[in-house]
Amino acid sequence: MSPSAFLHPFARPAATVDEFRTIVRGEGATVWDAEGRAYVDVMASLWYCAIGHGRPEMVKRISEQLATLEAYHCFDMFTNEPAEQFCALVAERVPVPGARVFLTSSGSEAIDTAVKLSRLTFSLAGQPSRHLVVGRHGGYHGVTYGGLSAQGLDANQLHFGPLLEGVARVDRHEVADLEALFGARGTEIAALLVEPVQGAGGVHPPAPGYLERARELCSEHGALLVFDEVITGFGRLGSWFAADVYGVEPDLITFAKGATSGYLPLGGVVVGRAVLDVLEADPAFVLRHGFTYSGHPTACAAGIGNVEILEEERLFERVPVIAERLGGGLASLVADGLLAGRRGTGAVWAAVLPDRLDALAVRDSMLADGVIARPIGDVIAFCPPLVITDDQLDRCLAALAAALRAP
Repeated sequence: MSPSAFLHPFARPAATVDEFRTIVRGEGATVWDAEGRAYVDVMASLWYCAIGHGRPEMVKRISEQLATLEAYHCFDMFTNEPAEQFCALVAERVPVPGARVFLTSSGSEAIDTAVKLSRLTFSLAGQPSRHLVVGRHGGYHGVTYGGLSAQGLDANQLHFGPLLEGVARVDRHEVADLEALFGARGTEIAALLVEPVQGAGGVHPPAPGYLERARELCSEHGALLVFDEVITGFGRLGSWFAADVYGVEPDLITFAKGATSGYLPLGGVVVGRAVLDVLEADPAFVLRHGFTYSGHPTACAAGIGNVEILEEERLFERVPVIAERLGGGLASLVADGLLAGRRGTGAVWAAVLPDRLDALAVRDSMLADGVIARPIGDVIAFCPPLVITDDQLDRCLAALAAALRAP
């Protein structure tokens, strides 16, 4: 067999058609492939399907918007009701006073927007030399050049040529490393990019006090604190944003995945007053940044529907239950000597594999048992839909345990 016409993301270009599993249907926390096999989707597809697959009310809302106004751009003087309503819903729920929302179609676009807005803010304020963007080792900030340059995953940067200039990296946990950088280059720093919980880097919750100290340093040195909440936003940790959970107020927050639970592509940037006060100061200033689908009405309708389901079904209340059952189950496997460790919080977790086991082999064994998890380096990651049942969580843990015990 030869490769298909579809060049797959984050996959081997030489892979042939028969090496892929075709997913054809989903309902709740379960998906089915073309052969009729059912799987527990314990990754919520790719960290995003919080409300579960196949929601008829989402189909209805999206269809009604398509029949009314499928799309129209929001450049210059144009807007639409779903975009205005969705942004208002987000602004009301985010712990950033007086915020506004810039809309994108993805987390990568959101991160690049946050980087550009940070540098723009200081340029307009007469500080063009303050342009340094700081990321952390292990951080993942998308695949467009801004986020790619700032992230801390070397394998993703390999072979893509010269990256964005004016970028620095610090340790993912050590406050002293962050303090040293601010001490040496504090007057150059425009933005510090932080995933409150690192996801694609292997699920790393913040070290105690790290986020609080990051806020203090940014405030002391006049830099902007950007929370990359593409994974943690919209309830993954049990509140609308991780900023709520950790009690730290950033200047900008990027979001995407959970905004529509993946029913349509939608992302954005929550923009706080430290940026807005500068952008709004000159009534004649034009923000020359945006994407064709910024404010796409049908995508925003999906976002509104997603917010309503999260609230009406009180799905955030499932997060501590998932944390206890999934996190507790992983702790038991550590105690039994089957795992080297576990990391996580809320409804995002990682099983740290012993050196003798290959993450891809463990993933494949779990697939054979009807469970889809994600191999990342030396861990297996879990980020289930918030509608997942206790029985389904137990099935995931059983599949993991069987894979760990396999000869």
